[in-house]
Amino acid sequence: MRIETVREDQRQVWMLTRRGHDEAKLLLEPKGIRVSVLREKKYAPVTGKLLGAGYDEHAAAVTSTAAELHRAGIGHRLGFQTEIGHRLADGYVQRADLMVRAPQAGVPVLLVEVDRRSEDAHDLVIKLRRYWEWGRLLAKDADKRTVDMVRSRPDAIEHVDHEQRLWRRVYPPLDREGLAPVAFVFADTTETKVANTVAVLEGAGRRYWAPRRYDTLYPKALTARDYRQAAPVVVTTLE
Repeated sequence: MRIETVREDQRQVWMLTRRGHDEAKLLLEPKGIRVSVLREKKYAPVTGKLLGAGYDEHAAAVTSTAAELHRAGIGHRLGFQTEIGHRLADGYVQRADLMVRAPQAGVPVLLVEVDRRSEDAHDLVIKLRRYWEWGRLLAKDADKRTVDMVRSRPDAIEHVDHEQRLWRRVYPPLDREGLAPVAFVFADTTETKVANTVAVLEGAGRRYWAPRRYDTLYPKALTARDYRQAAPVVVTTLE
């Protein structure tokens, strides 16, 4: 390992050396744990300033999120993975900052996005939409009848059981209705900024997280809500 930077709170951000990166791949890849690309130490040619400092702050916030969850008894150390890709139908890959698997704590899977208020609130809504869209993709081994039905009209996927969808080939079943849950964790920000961002997520992202009325002949008699097509969302701060 090597020390890349020292943060204002005096915590150090460590990075793998090339040798350490090779050792990590040998240890983790046989267990199916992806190791990200080696981060080289680069400086600006004129000023000599270390490049990519924002990456350090974001990486530290992601690591701190995993540490806090682990300290709270949610997730084994090898139950966390970073930069997990979710490929959409158009080829775009939405990567989760952190993916948590902690079935013993009642969290079969949780996709985590860490934001240091470097992203616009509407960009977070777009991320939520992409996770929702990924949860509506069919599995590759879906039968031809189901594939043809989904292609015939946009809402047909809602009549397809989750067991035939792609996300259930990747993640375990949940103990509640809906798609894989998404958590937005805010770090290094203010209460006002968090409140404003949450308001945008609640409003502009309502289609993706909110339940619907059941399709029934007696809508006024049925007060329960259908969460089967929703992506559950939790919002908190790193603190």
